[in-house]
Amino acid sequence: MTRTLDDCYSIERLRQRARARLPRPIFDFFDGGAEDERTLRDNAEAFASVRLAPHVLRDVSRVDLSATLLERPAGLPLAIGPTGAVGFGWRGGDVMLARAAAAAGIPYALSTSATAAIEEIADKAPGRLWFQAYILQDKDRLHDLVARAGAAGYEALVITVDLPVGGKRERDLAHGLAFPMKIRPRNFFQFARKPAWSLDMLLRRPPVMPSLAGLNQVAADRKAMRSVAGRNYDPSFDLAALARLRDRWPGKLIVKGVVHGGDVDAIVRLGADALVVSNHGGRQLDGGIASLWALPEIVAAAGGRVPVLLDGGVRRGSDVYKALALGAAGVLAGRATLYGVLAGGEAGATKALAILRDELARTMQLCGTPTLGAIGPDVLRLPQPFPPFAFPPFVRGVPGPDHGAAAPAASVRTMPREI
Repeated sequence: MTRTLDDCYSIERLRQRARARLPRPIFDFFDGGAEDERTLRDNAEAFASVRLAPHVLRDVSRVDLSATLLERPAGLPLAIGPTGAVGFGWRGGDVMLARAAAAAGIPYALSTSATAAIEEIADKAPGRLWFQAYILQDKDRLHDLVARAGAAGYEALVITVDLPVGGKRERDLAHGLAFPMKIRPRNFFQFARKPAWSLDMLLRRPPVMPSLAGLNQVAADRKAMRSVAGRNYDPSFDLAALARLRDRWPGKLIVKGVVHGGDVDAIVRLGADALVVSNHGGRQLDGGIASLWALPEIVAAAGGRVPVLLDGGVRRGSDVYKALALGAAGVLAGRATLYGVLAGGEAGATKALAILRDELARTMQLCGTPTLGAIGPDVLRLPQPFPPFAFPPFVRGVPGPDHGAAAPAASVRTMPREI
């Protein structure tokens, strides 16, 4: 009997449901990070360390969550971020995530390592689609994928620049997990404990990653301690190569994986339309800065020329609120919606978005900010240390008579802090 999601009232409850239904190696693949997972934890703990100082006596009988992402209206200041191999957790999960995004009026980013083809998503889940391209060593394959995304109507290309090589994901190494998947003596009992999942994979065969089909060969000197990701990516990709890719792509270009302010100007100058502050969910460099801590520096360096989105650690609607208050134009939700689809398919993905929407609306009401444009750094109380960067205002709401004005520019340096 199918369990309902009625008791999944938070993203963490969806995570627990996903953990209960999946074999441990599969769940850990989605849930884990690199090495000691410090950055994975820091992404969430950075949000937890920021406190809110609400305004009171404001009319919050209505709140407006409508936003502008890449110059187009969105139902939330949020897009579903790219996540790979989703079909191993819930068959058809990529399409389900895209459908949930379309129903919510927000963009969906399809990963290069998805278990659905570019055209399948466009056909089965038409909406605002972005294609996240990993920089493959096989440039003919990369250029073909980019061309196919353009032909299928994807509005934006997301270039992930923080994956020159795969991170050392020790949970995967401990389980002996690899793609194509093989059941080994050390993980046999983990799969046997979840017969529903295992029988489905046995009878219907595991899904494939169509965009990466045929790219399983790697050089012998890159095999040692490799994870299941990063085996075919190009560590020589540089700014000049990004500029050439910009010339090939006629649509919007989003550069994902920027955490150092010194990199921003050159990326903006070559024609990027948006930046995503991201450390790959803590799955690459362990010990890297938490995305939220990096956000003010990147917003300041961008100087209002392009919108800056945040990726990493978003588990609550209040996390979305805090990112907006620090200058983000919106966030990418990767694991939050992934846990939803792993817990309950399309209904779970829809549930995850509903949770984030409800929590964001509630936070806006409790903080006395009825519009996205009214959210500013004045409601934050930040711990020490915090990067002391000033940043300009960024109007996120769709223009309309009920929207408040953007918060005035403020410097984090002058804000009251907790010790």
